[in-house]
Order: sequence, then structure tokens, then C-alpha cells
Amino acid sequence: MSKQEKEKLEAIVAEASGTPSKENVCPKCGAPIKEGVKFCVKCGEPLSEEAAATKGEAIKEASTTAKKPEQKAVHSTVIEEAPKKEKRSMSQSKKRRIVNTASYITLSIICVVWVLPFVFLLLQSFRVESFGPTGYIFPKKWGFDNYAYLFGYDMATHGASESNFLQWYINTFIIALCAAVGQTIMQIMMAYALSRFRFRLRKPLMNAMLVLGMFPGFLTMIVLYQVLKTLGITGDNAVPGLIIVSIASSGMGYYIVKGFLDTMPKSLDEAAMVDGATRFQVFYKVILPLCKPIVIYTVLTSFMGPWGDFVFASTIALGSQQGMNVAAGLYSWLDAAHITEYFTRFCAGGVLVAIPVMVLFMFLQKYYVEGVTGGAVKG
Repeated sequence: MSKQEKEKLEAIVAEASGTPSKENVCPKCGAPIKEGVKFCVKCGEPLSEEAAATKGEAIKEASTTAKKPEQKAVHSTVIEEAPKKEKRSMSQSKKRRIVNTASYITLSIICVVWVLPFVFLLLQSFRVESFGPTGYIFPKKWGFDNYAYLFGYDMATHGASESNFLQWYINTFIIALCAAVGQTIMQIMMAYALSRFRFRLRKPLMNAMLVLGMFPGFLTMIVLYQVLKTLGITGDNAVPGLIIVSIASSGMGYYIVKGFLDTMPKSLDEAAMVDGATRFQVFYKVILPLCKPIVIYTVLTSFMGPWGDFVFASTIALGSQQGMNVAAGLYSWLDAAHITEYFTRFCAGGVLVAIPVMVLFMFLQKYYVEGVTGGAVKG
């Protein structure tokens, strides 16, 4: 018997017995249904494709209707919070503006206080109506008489001046240049040895130099004076003595240079030594070219120390005009016997002393900053 014949037979039997056929039964719950009904009375199941589509649209419409109050509530909440956020941002911007204004005013005052002495020094160096201190800043009469006097020409008498400024300037330049070269060599060699080599008593040596560096140098001033006096390099011969004092024990200032060298990988040294380079060749041809920032930093700091030195220079020179540096020489013009005639010339000398250091910083500032930051990373 085929399937179609079997279904017809079942329909005839069901009609005769009063039992509903499969077509008149709900497919979900099995309840009997009547003809023309689109939905099951018991479970609500759609009985045709049209009824299913109608039910889907009804569900979608109901969900949309349910979401509308939520959307309205969210929209109203956003509208209520917007003014609060705007007020909060306005208050923060006002606070930021007040803080920035106060910071700018404070920094401006600090800059004025810092720059005012230099401006006063520069203006007084051009004053020629009188040479002593006055109660005003701006000169009544301008001129280059003070600068001419420093270089050996007196514009008032049109003759040679009695100034030893050029001698002091040359002495200072020689001392500072020799100290810069000597200290740089000593510090870089010491830093390289402590950074690359491992030997006994390395850590105690570093700690001892650190502790000794905490004591100010002028504590040994009397002992150094006696030693230099015994060697005959004081007074008129103070320049060699000041050079020795500036270079001696400079290797203890190795900290920043060592920190810079510690940032360089040791594989550079190993690769050069594999190629047959000696320790000195590794240092001179590999490491030193990479140390340009720290070398310039060391040269600058080593140059500035002797350039502005006053304590050791005035002690070792013993008042000798030939052995003084520029700081000690200019200070001798400020005593009671000379200040009325040399104050404006002292100001002119101060301007000339500041020029070399200022020029060096202007041209080497980039390397100076790189040396400081590079040497402070690791030590």
C-alpha cells in the first residue's frame, strides 16, 4: 500500500469514528482544531504562513512600543545631564585659566628678579659721566670709555691705561682651558675603567671617592697653599699652581660620565676586540666617538669652574697683579680706595667675563642637555 492510499484510509477511519485527523490537530499541543481557524485555541500556535507573519508583526510592534518609553527616558536623562557637564567643563576651564595666569605671573616676577642684576651691570658699563656707584640705573651719558680702559686705552687722557685686565683675562683663559682638557681626560679614563673593568676593591674605591667628594674643596686650601708655596708656584707664578689645583683629584668626579658609559652595550667592546683591537683602540676608536655629548658636558663644567674661581685664585695669587685671574683682579677694584674710580670699569669687566661662557652655552646647549640626561639614566 502506498503512502497516499494509507493517508486516505486513515482520514476515512477518523471521519467515521469522530476522531480528528492530523491536518485538524495542532502541531504543537495536539489539540483538535476547526476548519478556518488561524490560531490554536489552546496554545495560540499559528496554523498557516499568513498567521505566522501576522504574529511576527504584532510581536515587533509590541517590542517597539515597549522600547519607546525607555528611549524617551534615556533622551530626557541626556538632556538633563548636558547642562551639568557644560557647567563642570566651564568651571574646570576657569580653574585652569586662573592657575595658568598665576603661574605666568610668578614666573615673570622670577625672571625679572633674575635678569635685573645683569641688566644693571650692562647699563652701568656704558655710564661715562662718573665712574663710582650712583643711585640710578640708566646712564645720563653713554660711551665705551670703560671697555676701552680695560683694553689699555684711557679715552679721558688719550693715553695708555693702568689696567691689568688683559693679563688677568689671559691668565684665566689659560687656567680654564688647561683645566678643561685635563679634567675631561681624567674623568673619562676613570669612568671607562670603572664602567668596563671588574677588579678587587672596585666598589670600596667608588664608595671612598663618593664620600671624599662630599667635603668642600676649600677645606684643603691652607694645606694646598703651603705645598704650592714650597714648590714656588704662588704669587706671580700662581697660574701653574691654579692649573695643578684644578686638575688634581678631578677623577673623583666620574659619576655622570660613568652613568653615560653604562648605557652603552659591552657588545661594542667585545666586537672590536674580536676584530683584533686593543683596549686603548676600543676606547679611542669605538667608545670615545660615541661619547660626544658627555665629553662636551665635561668640558663645559670643567671650563666654568676655573673661569669663575675666586677663593683659590685670590689665596694663591697673594695680591700679585701678574698672578691674579679675572675674578680676583676685578674684586680688587671694589675696595674703598678704588671703587669710586673703578666701579663702572668693574661692570664692564663683568660683561666681558660673561661673554665666553654665554657663547659656549648657546652653541653647545644641545650636547650639554644630552650629556646631563644621558649620564643620569644609569650609574
